[in-house]
Amino acid sequence: MTVYNQGGYDLRLEWGLDGVSALGGECAVLVVVDVLVFTTSVDIALGRGGRVLPLRWHDERAARAAEEAGATLTPTGLVGMNSARLGADSRPGWTLRPSSLLSLPPGAFLGITSLNGATLCAAAAETGATVLAGCLRNASAVAAAAAELAGGRPVGIVPAGERWRDTEDKRLRPAIEEWLGAGAIAAATRADDPSPEAALAALTFRAARDEVPALVAGSVSGRELIEAGLPGDVTLATQVDVSTVVPLLTGGVLADAA
Repeated sequence: MTVYNQGGYDLRLEWGLDGVSALGGECAVLVVVDVLVFTTSVDIALGRGGRVLPLRWHDERAARAAEEAGATLTPTGLVGMNSARLGADSRPGWTLRPSSLLSLPPGAFLGITSLNGATLCAAAAETGATVLAGCLRNASAVAAAAAELAGGRPVGIVPAGERWRDTEDKRLRPAIEEWLGAGAIAAATRADDPSPEAALAALTFRAARDEVPALVAGSVSGRELIEAGLPGDVTLATQVDVSTVVPLLTGGVLADAA
């Protein structure tokens, strides 16, 4: 045990891949939070009766993995999100964009790549923890499921963060949408003994709840999507507790445990 895994607390919070490594050894459940936009898209897809194969690659390995699993691979990045179109002679325009999934047919199986959320889901599974995907939309449902699945053992919340795009190593950029999403889940978990990291996130969400849509829309991440012509996705991502979907990773696939 080290100080970095926040030992002794029943609810813990740490950022990104390093957070998965720090918390995964002791936490029975890890909740991955990537509000803009992976876990929001997962919530909407599963709410439509679909399933999601989270993929950490952005190359031919993703295409191969999706094909082997029988999943439809979606386009990636802002260009793919903004350019996919529905057409009679083309496959449906499902993308990482949440609004593209609002008409997803029941039973659809999507392969979605994401440097943040999907990558963390795969890494979290490798720790042996039960993995859930949470966002603002399903915060209370995911919090309740995490507490039940943990069975008295610690729960870890892992906000994904974003990436600095002008650095060679694309290192993690803490992002307020993830902080608020993680805080919403921490607040709903009502843990008896949260770590200061988890407690502060919960306090932040409670204080800012009425301002969540405006705060996220005005943030760096929100402005990036809005300026790319995707304001509707920010709106969808900042709706709080509108969903009862509980995305549970089983056999490498996210499906609704609820």
